[in-house]
Amino acid sequence: MKLLPRSFYTRRTLEIAPELLGKIFVKKEGRAFLSGKIVEVEAYLHNDPACHAFRGMTERNKVMFSRGGVLYVYFTYGMYFCSNIVTYKEGKGEAVLIRAVEPIEGIKKMMKNRPLPEDAKVYTLTNGPAKFSQAFHLDKTSSGIDLCGENIFILDAPPISPKDIITTTRIGINTAKEKPWRFYINNNPWISRK
Repeated sequence: MKLLPRSFYTRRTLEIAPELLGKIFVKKEGRAFLSGKIVEVEAYLHNDPACHAFRGMTERNKVMFSRGGVLYVYFTYGMYFCSNIVTYKEGKGEAVLIRAVEPIEGIKKMMKNRPLPEDAKVYTLTNGPAKFSQAFHLDKTSSGIDLCGENIFILDAPPISPKDIITTTRIGINTAKEKPWRFYINNNPWISRK
């Protein structure tokens, strides 16, 4: 499989978001790799009140204003990190939040990064944006990393058929909840919720 090229990320955000489903997110840790299939995402546009870039550039969100193909990681609720893929043109401030992945490689390492209670189902390891970031050990030091580089990247994979993609309103936000900009793979057990 090949890395997604820069040109993939610099298109319109709402075009990119559903196309990220099925692609493989990879993080290199020493000689090991953590990888997972992206199964749920949400899009955030510059003119969207729920987007961090809506009110302009700040120290917290400046990575969002990079050209498409950069990782934007932010801290939320005073305890969690969430990871986004910066999209579209430099200066626009748009991104796609990775809400959930299905682990492929390095699951034991992920479980060390994010230990589960004994009675927890393995699906809860990466079935939410903060869970994914913790399992892949993505934090503020990961923010700004070029996804066209060698340490954190996304591999191309066969597209998910449109009939297998569910489109819904976004969740976990208080503003602009009516936007149908959440996309997930139908019947995938690793999504955060239906």
